[in-house]
Amino acid sequence: MTSLTPVRTKAETALMAQFEALRADLPSAGAAIAARDEAIAAFAAGGLPHRRVEAYHYTDLRNLLREAAPLAGKPKAKAKAGLEAGRLLGDLEAHEVLIVNGRLQKKQGARPLPAGVSLAIGADTTPAILDRADAVVALNTALTRESVTLKVEDGVEVAQPLHVIFVQDTGAPQAVYARLRLELGKRASVTLVETHEGPARIATQSNIGVEIAVADGARLAHVRVAAEGEAAFSLSSLGLSLGREASALSLNMALGSAVARHQILARFVGEEARLTLAGVSMLDGARHSDVTLVVDHAVPGGQSRELFKTVVEDRAAGVFQGKIIVRPHAQKTDGKMMSAALLLSEEASMSNKPELEIFADDVQCGHGATCGALDDNLLFYLMARGIPRRDAQALLIRSFLGEAVDEVTHEKLREGLGGLVDQWLLERGKGDSQQ
Repeated sequence: MTSLTPVRTKAETALMAQFEALRADLPSAGAAIAARDEAIAAFAAGGLPHRRVEAYHYTDLRNLLREAAPLAGKPKAKAKAGLEAGRLLGDLEAHEVLIVNGRLQKKQGARPLPAGVSLAIGADTTPAILDRADAVVALNTALTRESVTLKVEDGVEVAQPLHVIFVQDTGAPQAVYARLRLELGKRASVTLVETHEGPARIATQSNIGVEIAVADGARLAHVRVAAEGEAAFSLSSLGLSLGREASALSLNMALGSAVARHQILARFVGEEARLTLAGVSMLDGARHSDVTLVVDHAVPGGQSRELFKTVVEDRAAGVFQGKIIVRPHAQKTDGKMMSAALLLSEEASMSNKPELEIFADDVQCGHGATCGALDDNLLFYLMARGIPRRDAQALLIRSFLGEAVDEVTHEKLREGLGGLVDQWLLERGKGDSQQ
């Protein structure tokens, strides 16, 4: 009987070899290594996702990822990048956790974690929420050296944000894999901030997995800012689970990377939970940025809101794919999804694909998507009052993105996000010939 040998790309072959080298450094037995073996086997069977895989139709990783960068080594004891990282959002007065090249590091001057919050590291990268069958998740499971777990005890209300700083410290191309898990206890509350930073013009690669379990009655505010360098290739996965009467907000802001794909899987596991997902993407040059999400309502009474705003100019390309699933027993579900994009040049592009899969009959669900240019009438109105064209455009863009930014209620955090929008508009204005 003839057996078929899969034809692997150069990148796929390198990724398999990297796993074999990493595995030799890990314990040879136990559930943690078994999960890694299972993950790499799943990846080997399908390889990098391509455009014939529906979820990756607009972001063909097999074509885009031509070479796999070598795995990042252990960072220097006092890496300069780690010392300088964490300032994207200004002074948040947060409890900081520093992860350099995928490994937990002590941050100089960081305040200790508050009472009721603990941190642990380990080798177990088994996904608890994320889809194990997904190729990006499988690679993250197989190639992450250590996972970091933050746990907030029942009833603990953390007053100041927990700020997890992911940074790449390198002068050459490298690949970083990292896993973060947050366990939020019953009736607890916390604001979690992720910032992702890297060198400006080095072709780094990253695959970051984050899982957040929000227990019954708990409250989560989560903000992720992706500001890797302009040559970066960035993959990220967020898994959320919501218990009974839990509430969660998660906002993703995309600023950097030549190629970026952020995927979200949100699962309602307890009744009467509330979820808001928001996104702000600012794309220029030849950047490609993809946000793909699935919201799975599996129990009654859940409410979800998804609002994603994208600004695209030059030859950049934006992608939004969103799906709300309502299972047969998830009656009284209320789900609304909206993606809106501003196209600021003739060559800019945006692909929108919102979907509903409804298997219950007593629900309120809807979705929408828009793409368009800045309103010429509004531009004329502002310019007629003496506002230069560039400034008028900036006012309209800021207002457009502000609807999503305003979902964040933490004042300093919201101001920091607004500052990043202003900085992007300022940099855009420097190259704008239309005064």
